[in-house]
Amino acid sequence: MSQVSDQSRAGAAQQPPPLRLSRTFQARPQTVFKAWSSADHVKRWFSPKTFTVSNATVEMRVGGAFDVCMRSPSGEEHWTRGTFVEVTPHTRLVIDMHPTDGSGDPLFRAYTEVDFSDVLGGTRMDIVQTYTFIDPLIAAPMVAGAPEGWRTTLDKLDREVVSMQGEAENDIRSVVHATFRVERNYDAPVTRVWTALTDEAAKQKWFSGAPGRWELLERRMDVRIGGCEHLKGRWEGGVVSTFDAIYHDVIPNERLVYTYEMHLDAKKISVSLATMQLSAKGQTTTLTVTEQGAFLDGYDDAGSREEGTSHLLDALGASLKN
Repeated sequence: MSQVSDQSRAGAAQQPPPLRLSRTFQARPQTVFKAWSSADHVKRWFSPKTFTVSNATVEMRVGGAFDVCMRSPSGEEHWTRGTFVEVTPHTRLVIDMHPTDGSGDPLFRAYTEVDFSDVLGGTRMDIVQTYTFIDPLIAAPMVAGAPEGWRTTLDKLDREVVSMQGEAENDIRSVVHATFRVERNYDAPVTRVWTALTDEAAKQKWFSGAPGRWELLERRMDVRIGGCEHLKGRWEGGVVSTFDAIYHDVIPNERLVYTYEMHLDAKKISVSLATMQLSAKGQTTTLTVTEQGAFLDGYDDAGSREEGTSHLLDALGASLKN
């Protein structure tokens, strides 16, 4: 019994710690989740840089297969055989993966937990991958390279998500219209809320991407009739978003009306008309935002603009407390 226990402890000591990583994508959880849901999507992103996916079977249901064959630049093929253990739409996936050798025998187990959550700017995807070595001599170097492999794999996923929202190089020509209205009450005088909307330094405190996952590239604004506002930033995965607005109506402390275009990289994804109305009641202010959007050429908004606006207005409220 003692010898068995010693062997168990020795085996456990060889196992590496779980890999934990996160990435934020500028898309709704439904879209990021969908990128895992079919072989067509998975073939375009589930491999590290320089590798491709030559074959895949994806059956997104508990007990379904998640089998992926990655091809190296020299043509070698590496299979990972997986099974879906948990599937909670748009929220969580668990896949029990086993990379195999040339004979199809498993080298190690990679128990992969993927959680999707709404955050400012889109979807945060958290991955925890727990390893169990079967052949430590071969598996250890492969697992050691997993952080970098996942980093470049998620770069591909970022591009796939953009593609799913209309960036794909195809001839899709479509317009989808949507209207929403968001209201917030702030414990601040209307003059202060107006300043937060129209002063560049004040607006910089709340009108931006998620801290640590978005890098400011360009910002300028000129709030007057005919004036323009420009905001450009790079997201964690490399996608650049650009906001370009023109102001058409400016009534201090009462109303702003503007149109704006949004780009993801070079792709124009939408053109919108937005109205901001302010109503004062003593030392409190009600801000109502009404937006009418035209989403272009296959862009799958799925309500993300309304949700993003809600997050921004919450950030505005937080800035008023400082």
